[in-house]
Amino acid sequence: MNYRHQFHAGNFADVFKHTVLVRLVRALQRKPVGLLLLDTHAGRGTYDLAAAAQGDSRARTPEWPEGLGRLSGRDDLPAAVAEYLELVRAFDRRRGNADPTPRHYPGSPWLLHAVARPQDRLAACELQPDEFAALRAEFAYERRTTVQLLDGYTALRAMLPPPEKRALVLIDPPFESQDEFALIANGLKEGLRRLPGGTFAVWFPLTERAGVAEFDREGGLRHTVALPPTLVVHLMVNAETSKLKGCGLLIVNPPWQFDQELAPLADWLADALAQAPGGGMELRWLVPET
Repeated sequence: MNYRHQFHAGNFADVFKHTVLVRLVRALQRKPVGLLLLDTHAGRGTYDLAAAAQGDSRARTPEWPEGLGRLSGRDDLPAAVAEYLELVRAFDRRRGNADPTPRHYPGSPWLLHAVARPQDRLAACELQPDEFAALRAEFAYERRTTVQLLDGYTALRAMLPPPEKRALVLIDPPFESQDEFALIANGLKEGLRRLPGGTFAVWFPLTERAGVAEFDREGGLRHTVALPPTLVVHLMVNAETSKLKGCGLLIVNPPWQFDQELAPLADWLADALAQAPGGGMELRWLVPET
């Protein structure tokens, strides 16, 4: 695989995914017991937004201005978006950027690390050797953090159940494998077998090629996995005919009444990040909470 998230870092999908990820952690932290925060496809940990505009061999249009850049200067940020944005800015400042234009963007491992409590533990897995080497260097001196050169789906078998008996698992693959949704389904089945009460968050693109309709609708995932309460949210920023119209999150075992927090947040983000008419958000229960 030749996927490099650096070229997409800070785009609309990252803003959506990372804002919701932080809120999920905060909701689960309402209980004092520690959590395992498992990132199965962690990437390299940090991304240079200036380098992203250079591409591999030629200049390219950076994606962050239509994502992270849309939030700058707004005075109407919801609390969840404001917290996410401050985490990103604090990370950028720690990396030495004093310019108002963002330069260093934190990947999901650093955001999880930033919101972890002393009793929480972070495990980050990455299979691509170059990305893993960068990730390991990022967290070489961080306590309660492990970085492993490991397939993310193997990690669900190897790391669950955790000693904490509680976990938030982020499954965020690059979707370069044609059977990625089947791999996710099998991974969820194994993860839920090992930790039935664990919270699993799965990010996926909304494209025709990805085959979303066969994944998160009635005839898809529910016929493969015996799901507990499961929430699905789609964020659409482009028209239906676009190659990439948006992205989605599948949240298995969400915190109680998390949908009531997520609905207005996703609605605000859909409006703030819209790139063309025909966008919006859709939130529904694949399996309702009881």
